[in-house]
Amino acid sequence: MSKRYLVTGGAGFVGSHVVLALLDRGHEVVVFDNLSLGHRAAVPAAALLIEGDLADAKQVHQVLAQGPWDGVLHFAAISLVGESMKQPFRYLADNPGNGIRLIEACIQHRVKRFVLSSTAAVFGNAGGEPLTEQAVIDPGSPYGESKHMIERALRWADECFDLRSACLRYFNAAGADAKGRAGEDHSPETHLIPLVIDAALGRRPEIAVFGTDYPTPDGTCIRDYIHVADLADAHIRALGALDGRSVTYNLGTGRGNSVMEVIRSVKRVGGRKVPVRLEGRRAGDPAMLVAASGLIQSETGWRPHYTALDDIVRTAWAWREAHPHGYNALPVAVAA
Repeated sequence: MSKRYLVTGGAGFVGSHVVLALLDRGHEVVVFDNLSLGHRAAVPAAALLIEGDLADAKQVHQVLAQGPWDGVLHFAAISLVGESMKQPFRYLADNPGNGIRLIEACIQHRVKRFVLSSTAAVFGNAGGEPLTEQAVIDPGSPYGESKHMIERALRWADECFDLRSACLRYFNAAGADAKGRAGEDHSPETHLIPLVIDAALGRRPEIAVFGTDYPTPDGTCIRDYIHVADLADAHIRALGALDGRSVTYNLGTGRGNSVMEVIRSVKRVGGRKVPVRLEGRRAGDPAMLVAASGLIQSETGWRPHYTALDDIVRTAWAWREAHPHGYNALPVAVAA
């Protein structure tokens, strides 16, 4: 049965892939995005784009009044760990403020399901074991703290108003749509895999490796890279898990790859050298973040399709090579 969903931040990297997945399943999608970080061309032609800002309470209510909605999926946020260490109060004001404003409007307009794009950054400096949902919450950055504040708001929205929510804490979103309909295009780009690919393609002079003295096998940070299409599938499955209760899930492949392993993967996939520059550690970067995703797998049947790093990198390489200028070279809307 076709359903109707509102996706905030649906012009961004993860949000646009979730929009594609919803459309592929026959649902109706409305995207609400201020396009400050997203791209108009990332929104498929089959989705309705409403350009607006979550900071505008009146506009948020006007959009939600166009219901009924079968659910709201919330991706809109500022999300740079390093930047949040330099501008903590901006992050602690904007992300929770906009999130709570949206949650309150959802309650007033009788939305029953809400999915939050949360983050593994709520766990802070984790140890060497894969993180379960019961891991200690100790954000290592204002960004992680800001997402945890929204998670707490959702807990009370459930307790007080029966708004069922799914908080999805994921790790490093990567890759691109296998059909080439969407990919990663940030300005400036901060994610490791596209940066390494750009260095291999000669679009940047080198890739900076921040920290080589972490307590990991090769001294560089380890992260759980999860393909964006697998993330999209998990978001949709999470909606189906909200019939009777709210849920919190960690999302990842269950295995981590170091910065140097990512560099070697790009070399294998692209067949090109990657110039490297070694730097000191960045503030707010944990040594290792890897997810234990057993709970969502057991409760929804979700499984990551892309489990090999090379397969994730291969889709990212294809997008990056085909779109040297990102979405700027595309028409306004891509076909679903």
